[in-house]
Amino acid sequence: MINGDTAYQALTSKDTRFDGLFYVGVTSTGIYCRPVCPVKAPRRENCRFFASAEAAEKADFRPCLRCRPELAPGNAPVDSAHRITDLLLQRIDEGMIDEVSSLEEVAAWFHLSLRQLRRIVQQELGVSPLELKQTRRLLLAKQLLTETRLPITEVAFASGFSSLRRFNDVFNARYRMPPSRLRKEAATGEKDFGHLGSSTLLLGYRPPYNWQTMLDFLRLRALKNVEWVDETRYLRTVQLGRYRGWICVTHAPQKNALQVEFSHALTGALPALLRRLRNLFDLNAHPQCIDERLRQDPLLTASIDGDPGLRVPGAFDGFEMAVRAILGQQITVKAATTLGGRFVSAFGEAFETPFPELNCLAPLPQRIAEASIDEIASLGIVSARARSILALAAACAQGDLQLDTCTHPEEMMQKLKQLPGIGDWTAAYIAMRALRWPDAFPAGDIVVRNNLGKISAKQAEARSVAWQPWRSYAVMHIWKNLGPKK
Repeated sequence: MINGDTAYQALTSKDTRFDGLFYVGVTSTGIYCRPVCPVKAPRRENCRFFASAEAAEKADFRPCLRCRPELAPGNAPVDSAHRITDLLLQRIDEGMIDEVSSLEEVAAWFHLSLRQLRRIVQQELGVSPLELKQTRRLLLAKQLLTETRLPITEVAFASGFSSLRRFNDVFNARYRMPPSRLRKEAATGEKDFGHLGSSTLLLGYRPPYNWQTMLDFLRLRALKNVEWVDETRYLRTVQLGRYRGWICVTHAPQKNALQVEFSHALTGALPALLRRLRNLFDLNAHPQCIDERLRQDPLLTASIDGDPGLRVPGAFDGFEMAVRAILGQQITVKAATTLGGRFVSAFGEAFETPFPELNCLAPLPQRIAEASIDEIASLGIVSARARSILALAAACAQGDLQLDTCTHPEEMMQKLKQLPGIGDWTAAYIAMRALRWPDAFPAGDIVVRNNLGKISAKQAEARSVAWQPWRSYAVMHIWKNLGPKK
């Protein structure tokens, strides 16, 4: 049964993560829509909510011609127009689309022709796939020209252009100026760009942003030698395909942004790097919308007033975070962090950086899948968890599991729970962080249950209904502010 108030909150947020989970029938028009419909949200009293398109049509509502309910996740034969465009954006960011043939590969993955793919992207975003790729690359190039001292040739290749000539031609045609002019106009003042061989970029967010709480959370769970978190910075080593380097992230509150310092060895992977950082630091959240909803529960009001803009820490790498979650089953955060450090030392690859605390790359699923239970268990990890980690690594290495932002988080959670040793708590925790699911709720979490008055998991699940569709954010408040006062 659909909770109308919860669904209306999701409707007004226009968050694509809720697409396909419900439909809204508007009594004043007789039309039913997806929660991501671009038209202005109707008044609450004019809305009826349905779990399926069939239910909406049975109630005599007709489908919207703008958002096209038949394309919602789980309904269209191609699964989801949004899912296709999201995948296309991710593929662009990951640097996997360099030729038109790659677009054909994406289309084939959805059992579509290239013509169908172009039509769907045109309907969703108003541009062709190639125009989408070009615009994203130009915007990144513009930011690099403005905020860094990278040579223009490196900017061209870092932005995904195959040649400097092509970059200059496209830039001139779109912005009616050569790249060198923008660089000259941007270079009005000297900036401190940190370490030799590095540059900085800004990643914006919607204020408020509780940076200190984010750092505190990540510090307690940092993988030794891969991550380092101090009072003001988050640092880590990075491996994206053939690109290896390091990053240092600090807060620039006066600009409502995070400042990312990255080693130049990562310039070829910048789109993927920046997307992953946006996920890790939850930079796409709508804090005012989320806080307004959660504040309606008196239990959370004081926490929200004291910690506005509390985010859900994500994951730079889904596999890395999932391993850390398995290691944390039924033990303290500190003990799990110790095991994580041993795991990195055993299976990670040595890597030199300017920071003594960073000297290793995180283990890849392909490497772990080749290990034995005994190798993992020898680190002090119980055999059951060793088997769970091996199964997870094999699924990720083979492509059966994609632990990233997705439009079907509940489906992915079910796949996770089919692996040995992964239950409801672990799947929900991975959904919160790696899958970026805003309504994930680990009902069995002992801290959540204790902080809610030592209630059962079933009682916690029932209590959480009031916080939908932002239960992941409610969990952060419960963990941080509802426990015993120290």
